[in-house]
Amino acid sequence: MTSFRLAPRIKTQVRAVSTATTWKPVTALRDDDPKTFRLQAFDRHIPVKWHKGSFPDLPAVYKWFCNTPPSFNYAYLDQFGDTLVPLEFTRGHSTSTPNKRAQVDFRHGEAPLRIFLEWTRLASPELLDRFYIAQAPISKLPLELQDDLPLPDLVTKTGKGDVYNSSIWLGISPTYTPLHRDPNSNFYLQLAGQKTVRLVPPPTGDTIFQNLQAALGENRSATFRGAEMMEGQERSLLEAEIWNNVENREYGFTGFEAVLGAGESLFIPQGWWHSVKSTTKGITASVGSAVSPLINCISD
Repeated sequence: MTSFRLAPRIKTQVRAVSTATTWKPVTALRDDDPKTFRLQAFDRHIPVKWHKGSFPDLPAVYKWFCNTPPSFNYAYLDQFGDTLVPLEFTRGHSTSTPNKRAQVDFRHGEAPLRIFLEWTRLASPELLDRFYIAQAPISKLPLELQDDLPLPDLVTKTGKGDVYNSSIWLGISPTYTPLHRDPNSNFYLQLAGQKTVRLVPPPTGDTIFQNLQAALGENRSATFRGAEMMEGQERSLLEAEIWNNVENREYGFTGFEAVLGAGESLFIPQGWWHSVKSTTKGITASVGSAVSPLINCISD
């Protein structure tokens, strides 16, 4: 495995020859045919995306949201206000100066859905306090909401046929999830708004993470990630490596990028590192399903 170091933070008078990081577009499949998907992506362990129309629209698309411009359908969702959901609270701007990024405050817990819905009525990009429903298990939602999110056939017919978990993400831009990897392969469907997902292969992501841990003087597990990746210096360094145009790089790597609009989907193979950002104003909503791979591709 080729090793490289994090981009240097000390300026020098001699400009080093930069080695650019390349972000290639993720290949798009034309339909949801399981055989095509298996041959071109699943068995080869590479990410692919599907454009809008490849899958039938889920009922949630037209029941949870109002279009033009996209917004939550409060008349429908308010009736489920007592439902407990996992809620992340972040204070600070992830795109401000490096020192500001290091001061991001992150908390998470459970709260009634009405708390989130009330905040979204007042939210704007300028607000310092952000709420985000992240990885809310669909199985714990009221049955009516579960029925709004049926699994596409392709998901249930992939791998061993086991779906470990299906979850939803709901928020108001800007939203951001730092670089991480998941223990299972994932199907990711954008319900509303737009997000950009950047992915790097397992060996490259492992090296980025190991170098970051060395720079921080830490030795945390790449498998079990917690609040440390959502705040402080680790969050700042992860964002700089994946999203910022760092000058004077001593290395380069090739990653992949998928821009997902409403109705578009992405397959993330097991072990692939990925980071996600919302890229348009207004609401953003996604659903993800973790599926069992045929083999285990992760080592720690």
